[in-house]
Amino acid sequence: MPDSAMKALKFLVGPVLAGIVAGIAVLWLNHNGSATQSSAAAPPVVHSYADVVARAAPAVVNIYTTQIVTRRQAAVPRPFLDQYQEPRRERILSSLGSGVIVSAEGYILTSYHVIRDADEILVALSDGREAAARVMGTDPETDLALLQISLERLPVINLNGDGPVRVGDVVLAIGNPLGVGQTVSMGIASATGRSNLGIATFENFIQTDAAINRGNSGGALIDTFGNLIGINTAILSTDGSWEGIGFATPATTARNVMNDLIEHGRVIRGWLGVTVKDVTPAMASDLGLREVRGGLIQEIALQGPAHQGGIRPGDVLVGIEGQLLRDGYEAMNIISAARPGTRLELTVIRSREEIVVTVEIGTRPPASES
Repeated sequence: MPDSAMKALKFLVGPVLAGIVAGIAVLWLNHNGSATQSSAAAPPVVHSYADVVARAAPAVVNIYTTQIVTRRQAAVPRPFLDQYQEPRRERILSSLGSGVIVSAEGYILTSYHVIRDADEILVALSDGREAAARVMGTDPETDLALLQISLERLPVINLNGDGPVRVGDVVLAIGNPLGVGQTVSMGIASATGRSNLGIATFENFIQTDAAINRGNSGGALIDTFGNLIGINTAILSTDGSWEGIGFATPATTARNVMNDLIEHGRVIRGWLGVTVKDVTPAMASDLGLREVRGGLIQEIALQGPAHQGGIRPGDVLVGIEGQLLRDGYEAMNIISAARPGTRLELTVIRSREEIVVTVEIGTRPPASES
């Protein structure tokens, strides 16, 4: 067969076979009318989150801070009366971040490190308005801060999600990365309950691969309904650039911190009065533990709740109210979430024996903001 005929055959065989298959498919679908009907009735897949962003983004603000730093310069020869006075020089340091308006009264949640040591804080809304912000309270132990601005007709984000964040949920991060202006990025919830990262004292982070960069801190992590599910906090990176691992403080934690700051001026947390170290495989072997879990109690505050409840240094805390503990971080999170005065049953391993003690939780002393 000539080459020209072969080429023609190649171009024709595809359409002919496709037509035959399509004809069979049509005949089968016509023979099974219900299948044709259900297929035609299937709703189109929506690939846009524009409406969700339109609802949530106006409540996400840009935060600009300035800090005036005074430093001494080396003394230079001066007249006798002035020779012992070293000149001072001031310079202004500027930084940027994001925040989220969470009430019509002008309350804004952001990251503590965004406004730490700031002398002036300016909030810029997406509608072009600007306002100076007051610091209403801070919580360095969760890296959260509460600001307030005085403007009317403020957009407010919804803090009440429909349920817990699940790994695999689609999430959107909104903020002001690198000062380019409000930006939206998309990803999923990569993990929940992340701790032991060294970011804050109390850690229970949502991990996400939605792009987060410098300036996103304090901004919103929302679900596909526009609900606030987290405050973007930090990234894990080898060189400071985005590598696909970001962390957000859960909105439930942020709401609790905000309520305490408004009501008490600081966060009220439970306190056991101990220092705890995570159990390692070597420790578990030496202490005769069946599993590598829990926290080794190293120090106890004199007359603190643990001391009064009979806890001793060297005990291994393995459970609270019957719940087995992964590590010391989990124990600290559970204790801190308990209201002072609550009585909790603690399960400890002492001299290779399991015992249960009841302790009345105290009030955690205020944290230093240094």
